[in-house]
Amino acid sequence: MVRHCVETLQPDFVFHLAAQPLVRLSYQEPVETYTTNVMGTVHVLEALRALKKPCAAILVTTDKCYENREWVHGYREEDPMGGFDPYSSSKGMAELAISAYRRSFFAGHPVKIASARAGNVIGGGDWALDRIVPDCVRSLQCGAPIGMRNPCATRPWQHVLEPLSGYLWLAARLSALTSNDSPLCSGFNFGPGHDANRTVGELVVEVLKHWPGSCEDQSDPHAHHEAKLLQLSTDKAHALLGWSPAWRFADAVRETITWYRQTQLCSDPARFESLMRGQIENYTAAAAGAGIPWAQQPFA
Repeated sequence: MVRHCVETLQPDFVFHLAAQPLVRLSYQEPVETYTTNVMGTVHVLEALRALKKPCAAILVTTDKCYENREWVHGYREEDPMGGFDPYSSSKGMAELAISAYRRSFFAGHPVKIASARAGNVIGGGDWALDRIVPDCVRSLQCGAPIGMRNPCATRPWQHVLEPLSGYLWLAARLSALTSNDSPLCSGFNFGPGHDANRTVGELVVEVLKHWPGSCEDQSDPHAHHEAKLLQLSTDKAHALLGWSPAWRFADAVRETITWYRQTQLCSDPARFESLMRGQIENYTAAAAGAGIPWAQQPFA
C-alpha cells in the first residue's frame, strides 16, 4: 500500500511521522508499537527505494531513541541508540533501519534521506492520553487538579512549530543536493534552548500562569519506568543548517495554552484557522528577527 502510494504520487518530498507515539501505551501494546514504528518505517524506506526520481525524505523518530543514561548533558546524534521501554527502543530500531537502508541502498540513488529527532513537543490540537499538556487542559476544563505522574522528570519542551521548521528546512536543503555523499543525509536533533529543559512540575506551574487552577503530585512508585532526565544537543543542526529555536520556554507554553483556551470558546473552523495562521506568522517573525536562515528565504 505504501509503495503503491509513492509510485502513484511520484513525490518531490516525503515526511514520515506516522507512529505509535506513547510510552505508557507501548507497555500495553508492545507488538503494535514495534510493528508500527519499526516495520512501518521499513515499508516507507522500501517504497522510497523503488522511486526513480529525485525526492527529499525526512523520517521522524524521537528524542527517546537514544540509550538514556540519565546524563546531565544533551545527547548528540552519534550517541548509541537504545531505549528502556518498547516505544523508545522501537524508535532506536527505526533509526538503525534508516541508517542501514541509507548505506545499503541509497548511495547514488535519486532519493536523499535524513532522520529527525525532536524534543518533547507541545502545541494546540494534541488530545492524546498520557501527555502532560492535554492532561492539564482536560483537568482545567472540568475544574479538577492537574495530576502529575512524574513531577521531577526533566524534558526538552518545545512548541510544535520548532521541529517542523527544522524538518522543512532540512528537506529543502536535501532537495538541493546533487549527491547522497553529504553530511545532510544523516540524523539531526531538533530541540529547544537550554532554558526549556524543565521538569514536569515547572511546566505545570507555567501552564497555570495562563489558565488558573491547581495541581497535585500523583507519583506512583510502582508505575512503569519512564526516563527522569532527557536533553538534546542541537549543535549539529546549528552548524550544518543554521537552525536554532526561535521561541523560549515561556513563549512555547503561552502559545500552546492560548490555543486551547481560545478554541474551547469557539467551534468555528475559520477561527481555528485564523488562530493557527497567526501563531505561524508570529513564530516566523520571531525566527526572522533572530536571523535564522530558513526565515530569511523568500517563500511564495
